[in-house]
This record gives sequence, structure tokens and C-alpha cells, in this order.
Amino acid sequence: MSKLSVRFRSVIFSVLLFTPVIVKAQMATEQNLKHGEEIFAQTCTQSYCHGANGAAGGAPKLAGRGLTGDYIERVVTYGISGTPMQAWGQILPLNEVRAVIAYVQSLNGIAPSIRSGPPPVLTGDAAHGRDLFFDPQHSVRCSFCHRVNDRGLPVALAINNVPADATALRNLGTPQVSTAMAGGETFPALLSSKIPSETKIYDLTKFPPVLRTFSPSSVDLKDGSAWKHSQVLGDFSDDELGAILAFLRAAH
Repeated sequence: MSKLSVRFRSVIFSVLLFTPVIVKAQMATEQNLKHGEEIFAQTCTQSYCHGANGAAGGAPKLAGRGLTGDYIERVVTYGISGTPMQAWGQILPLNEVRAVIAYVQSLNGIAPSIRSGPPPVLTGDAAHGRDLFFDPQHSVRCSFCHRVNDRGLPVALAINNVPADATALRNLGTPQVSTAMAGGETFPALLSSKIPSETKIYDLTKFPPVLRTFSPSSVDLKDGSAWKHSQVLGDFSDDELGAILAFLRAAH
């Protein structure tokens, strides 16, 4: 048998092996979108809300607006203060929140991601740290800025290097934080996206951070800021921060 024939048969075998996995993942994604559409129809389409298929009602339309995936996830999960938009992350089960987020993202042309599987089972300090990281009752919630195990908001960069201890976490450098100047304001900011027509940045003077949109000519970003990570660690004790670090190590 020629090398070419062996290679061809190997390719065919690989296709046959992985095709059922791909099809199953696609079916799961479609089912999740359908579930999200059903939940959206039940909770978000009344005349004073977003209307059928997000086409607009009393609230702004959601379909085809070019909203980013991060923005959709943030607003669905945490709502918008001072408006009727509720924090559905505190009301609906997590799987339903995820389904609605995926559906609204699809209305904006964002392809849903295929999840790689359930998060690891944690015990001891790591489990306690996970609870602290996502604690909805805590005024300072790590998941307001960090996404781990497919939960939380990716305001900050992915956590690739876990600090050694609580002191290192408090003193964590933040070179990605800039100083923004816009309309007479000066504030610490994280760049979310920048395209020719708009610049989106997270305003770090608020907690959770507020996503703000500017025309490129109306905002100036300078490298560096006086903002420190320790400012958002609140009243966490060293033991609690140690547990959070144990969770992050277990999650990687």
C-alpha cells in the first residue's frame, strides 16, 4: 500500500472519528440557543421591554446593534443601575442566564462558543475560594472583572500567572491600566475595544467597572495609572485571599 493511500485512509478515519463529536457539539449549541430564545420570549419581550426577537419595544432594540459579547454578558448578568434592566444573573439559574446571553449574542452576529466541559470538582480551600470569587453577596466580587471556568466577566486579561500569596495579590502590578482623559474627566481605564468609529473602555472609578463608549477623537488614553489592584480587594482577609488563590491554581 502506498504512503499516499495510507495517509488518505488516516485522514478518513480521523474525520469519521471526530465528526460525531462535532455534530453533537453543534446540536448542543443549537439547543442552547433555542432555550435562550424561549427564556427571552418569556422574560424580555413585553411591550415595555425589548420586543420579540430583540427588535425593540419600550426598551432599546437588541438585534443587529453591533453589541460586543462582553457587553451583552455584563448587562444580562448585572443589569443597568437606574433603569428597569434587571440583574438576571441574580434571578435566573446560571444555565438559563448563559442561554439568554448566547441568544442575544446571536442576534448581534456573534457565534456561540462551544464549551469544553464542566469545571473541575473542588474541595477544601479551593472550593471556599471559588465561593468567594463568585459570591453574589460580597460587595467586592472578583468575577466582576475576571472570567474563570466559563463564569465571570472578562474585563481584565485572563489570569495566566497566579500570584504566590495574599501579599503578592495585593501588590499585583497593573500595567494594562491606562489613564483616560475625556470631556474634562480623568480616570483609570481598561481598553475594551477600538475601531475607527468608536473606542470602548472600562471606567475603573466605579465598581463593578462601567463600560463607556467614546468617539476616538473625544478620548485620550495614556499608558500607566495610579490605580492599584489592592483598591478593589475590599475587606478580604489574607486567609480568604489565600483560598481564592487556591481556587485559581486548581482552575488552571
